[in-house]
Amino acid sequence: MVEVTVTPQSSLADRPVQIRVRGLSPSQLVTLRAWLKDEQGERFQSRAFFRADGAGEVDPGLHAALGGSYSGVWPMGLLWFLQPDTLFRRLVKRDVAGSPFRVRLEVFQGLSLGVEPKERLLASCEAERWYAGPGVQRVPVREGRVRGALFLPP
Repeated sequence: MVEVTVTPQSSLADRPVQIRVRGLSPSQLVTLRAWLKDEQGERFQSRAFFRADGAGEVDPGLHAALGGSYSGVWPMGLLWFLQPDTLFRRLVKRDVAGSPFRVRLEVFQGLSLGVEPKERLLASCEAERWYAGPGVQRVPVREGRVRGALFLPP
């Protein structure tokens, strides 16, 4: 049985996570896809092609992506290379303290090139990426022409 995991499942957006796929056949070719929807409902996604190692595992921190949104060894590549489905959109988090981005990770059989994969889904999981830790207080700043926010730790 194929399984994809993100460790830790819930983390701050600037913290590294480990993505692993287990249960594949040795040397099996797969596509890992990450996607999320922003607060306006716009989808951002990335994908990378991998060949499983002899144990039937894929770890983007150890194994080089063969292509897709990036190539080479990038432990966080699936999160760093998220691109919008609609041109000229930017990934912006407005409600930084109230809710996380929920990133969906999926593993597909073979090479999946389209926006909507037609290949067989082997496994999926979800990770939360928070922009403020628990207890962080957001204080709006308005002084003259200066606008911003001050984030105070607990």
